[in-house]
Amino acid sequence: MSVNGVGHPGNQTYSPRVCCIENGLDKFVNAPLKKDSYTQSTASLEENKVIVNGSYNCPLTNGEMAHIHHAEGRDARAGRKVESTCTGERGPALLVQSGIGRWASPLEPQGQEAAINQHFVEFPKYGTTRPCINNNLVPLKLHSSIGPHGPPGCKEALSFTATENVQPGIALAPAELMWSTSRDHAVKLRMAKSGPGSEASMTVYQMFQETVKIYGDLPALAAKKNGNWETLTYKEYFQQCRAAAKSFLKLGLERYHGVGILGFNSPEWFIADVGCILAGGLAVGIYVTNSPEACQYVGNHCEANVLVVENHKQLVKILKVKDQLPHLKAIVQYKDELEQKLSNLYTWKEFLKLGEDVSEETLNDVIRSQVANECCSLIYTSGTTGQPKGAMLSHDNITWIANTAGNMTNLKQGEQMTVSYLPLSHVAAQVYDLWISMRFAGTTYFAEPDALKGSLVNTLREVRPTTFLGVPRVWEKMQEKMKAMGAKASMIRSKVANWAKSIGLQASYNAMNGSDAVPWGYMLANSLVFKKVRVALGLDRCTACYTGAAPITKDTLEFFMSFNIPLFELYGMSESTGPHTVSWHSANRIMSCGKEVVGCSTKLDKPDEDGIGELCFWGRHVFMGYLNMREQTETALDQEGWLHSGDLGKHDKDGFLFVTGRIKELIITAGGENIPPVPIEDAVKEELPIVSNAMLVGDKRKFLSILLTLKCNIDDSGEPTDELAPETVEFCKQRGFTVVHISDLTVKIPPAISKAIQEGIERVNIRATSNAQKIQKWTILKRDFSICGGELGPTMKLKRPIVHKMYKEEIERFYAE
Repeated sequence: MSVNGVGHPGNQTYSPRVCCIENGLDKFVNAPLKKDSYTQSTASLEENKVIVNGSYNCPLTNGEMAHIHHAEGRDARAGRKVESTCTGERGPALLVQSGIGRWASPLEPQGQEAAINQHFVEFPKYGTTRPCINNNLVPLKLHSSIGPHGPPGCKEALSFTATENVQPGIALAPAELMWSTSRDHAVKLRMAKSGPGSEASMTVYQMFQETVKIYGDLPALAAKKNGNWETLTYKEYFQQCRAAAKSFLKLGLERYHGVGILGFNSPEWFIADVGCILAGGLAVGIYVTNSPEACQYVGNHCEANVLVVENHKQLVKILKVKDQLPHLKAIVQYKDELEQKLSNLYTWKEFLKLGEDVSEETLNDVIRSQVANECCSLIYTSGTTGQPKGAMLSHDNITWIANTAGNMTNLKQGEQMTVSYLPLSHVAAQVYDLWISMRFAGTTYFAEPDALKGSLVNTLREVRPTTFLGVPRVWEKMQEKMKAMGAKASMIRSKVANWAKSIGLQASYNAMNGSDAVPWGYMLANSLVFKKVRVALGLDRCTACYTGAAPITKDTLEFFMSFNIPLFELYGMSESTGPHTVSWHSANRIMSCGKEVVGCSTKLDKPDEDGIGELCFWGRHVFMGYLNMREQTETALDQEGWLHSGDLGKHDKDGFLFVTGRIKELIITAGGENIPPVPIEDAVKEELPIVSNAMLVGDKRKFLSILLTLKCNIDDSGEPTDELAPETVEFCKQRGFTVVHISDLTVKIPPAISKAIQEGIERVNIRATSNAQKIQKWTILKRDFSICGGELGPTMKLKRPIVHKMYKEEIERFYAE
C-alpha cells in the first residue's frame, strides 16, 4: 500500500507503512516543527497521531487539531492508493472520484458531494453507503480535514484506486462455514455491508497494542496489597502479559490447547488469560465453586497444558485429579506461598521468570500467525442441564463486541473505572471487566474475595466506579440492607425518605419515557436523599448501573428508580460473547432488556398469536460453536447461521426486547397449558418480602405448587444460616410471633404466619390469566438456596433441574393426596 501526499513539493509514492505529512500543517502539538522538514519524512498514521521515529505528534492546522485516519494502519487494504488534495476553500464536502470497484449499496456516486461520518460515506441523494474494491469492503477510518473536525480553509478530494488481488490489512484464515467444533478451524465472519457490523476485524493483541500505544501510561489494573492500592499501567500490564506468554511457551503450551484459570479476580487472572492468548493457547476460566471432578472435566475437555490456581485451597482440587489430566504439564499458583514443593508447580514470581530466555521474536512469530476468525477463548456454561459446554470465542467475537458495546454506551477513552468482583469465568464479567476496559483504556479495580459476603460496598466507596454491573441478587441484597436501615430510622426521617422516593420514581419514569419534566421538589429530594444514598453505596460517580445474567423483579427496579438510580438491563449469553441487547439512558423501558447492540439482529422463530417466539441472534458476536460437540452446535446454530437462544420473547412497538421465559423452563401442565414460571415467581417475591427464593413446579401435573425459602443471614463462607434476616423477624413480629430461626417456622408454622403467606399467594392468583396459572399449594424449605448448596449457579441463576432432584420428596408431597 502507498499513501500519496498531493499538494506539497516533492510528491512521491512510498512503500507500505509510509506516509507523507501534507502541506498546511502549521505545527505539531508535542514539539514545534518546521513543516518543510516533515513533508517527505517516513511516518505512520494512528488514530489522531502521527508516529515519527517511534514518538508521536499531533498535527494542528490553523490552530485546530487535524484528525487523521487515512486508509493506513490496521484498517488498510493492500494495493490501495489514497490521494489527498488540500485547497484554500472551506467546506464539509467530499468529492468521490472514479476508480471505485463498486458500492455496498448500488449507486453511481461519482461527483456527488458527501460527508465522511466516521466509518461510512453519507450522500444526500443516496443515503449511507461504503465503497468496495474487488468485492472487499473498504473501511473508511478517516475524519480527514473535512466536516466538524477539519481545519478552516480546506476542502479535500479523495480517490480510491483499486489494484488486482486486494487483500485485507488484517489477515483472516480461509473459511466457508460460520461454525466449527474444532479448536484449530477458522469460521466465516458475519460481516455486514455497512455500519459497525462491517468494521475491520482485529486480534486481541492488536486491540491491546492499540490501547497501549496511545494510553500506555494510564492505570490499567489496581489491586489492594497490605491495605494499599497497587496499580499497573497499560505498558506494565502489556509487558507482563508478554512475559506470561513467553513463560507459557517455555512450559510447552501447544497451539489451541487450554490454560485453565481457577481463582478469584485479580491482575494475575487477567495477565494469565491474555498471556495465554498471545502464546496461541485457549484461555479458559474455571469457576472457584467447582468440585475437583468438575475442574477435571473442564481441564480435560480443553486439553489444558497449564492450570493457574489462586491458592492452596484451589491447588488441592487440581492435585486430586491431576492424574486424570493427560495434557497437563504445569501448575502455577498466583497467591500465597506454596505449602508444598512439587515438580512442575510454580509460584507466580517463578512463572514470570521462566520465559526470560524465550526471545521476543519467537513470541512475535506466534502473535503474527494469529488471525481474527480463529478461536482464542473458551467460556464454559455452568452446566445447569448437563455437562458444561465449551463455547468457542474468536478474536473477532471479543474485539468486536468490546468496541461496539462500549461505543453504544458512550464510553470515553481513558475515563472508565470498574470494580471486578463477579466470576471472570462467566462471560458477562469477562467482557465487562477485561475486554471493554482494555478497549477503552479503563481502570479495573479488583474487589476482595469476600465481596459478595459484604465487603463489596467498601470497595465501591473507595473506588467510586464510573459504571457498575451487578447480577439481580446483588441488587436485591443492597435493597434488603437499605430497607433494614430504613426500618430503624425515625418517623421524620422515614417520612422524608418516602416523600423523596415518590418523587424519584416519578422522575425516573419521566426520563425513561423521554420527558424532560422534573417533579416539584426534585432538587430538594436530590439534595436530602438521592445524593447521600449514592455516596453511601459508592455510586456517586456512576453514570450507568447495569443488571444482567438473570431476571430481575420490577420491585427491585422501581426501588432503585425511586432513589434516581435506574438499573439498565442487559441480555445475552455465553454464545453471544455477552450482550445482545443493551438498555441505556436514551433507550430504557421497565422490565425490558433494551435494544440490540448496533450491528446485531434478532429474529423471532415460530411466534405465537401474542408475537412471542424463540429469540434468535445474528451478528459478529455469535460464537464459533461448542468445542468437540457437533450435535449441540448444530442445535444452537441453524443452517443460515442464526443462534437459537432457547429463550422466549417479543419486541414492543418501539423495538424494545422483552424476554418472557425460557423454552426448557416452561411448565406444561397435565391440561396442556404452557406456563412460564419466572413472572409468577417474581410476583410471589413482590407480594411476600420475606421470601428469598421461589421455584414454581407442576410440569405434567394437575396444578401448580411453589417451593419457598425465607430471607436469612449468611455466614462468612457464604452459606445461608438458620438465623432469620431482620426483615423476616420483623414480618413475624408484626403478626404476633417472635421467631429468630427458620426451623421455628418449618417445624410448625404459626397460623398467623401461614395466613399471611397464603394471602400473599392469593393476591398473586387474582392476577393470573387462567385457573391453570394459579398456585394451589406451597411449602417453606429448611434452608435458603445458595451457590455452595448447588441450587444457584455462579451468577445466582436458579438451577431448576438440581432443585427438582434435591427437593423431590417435598414436591411429591404436593401431589400425594
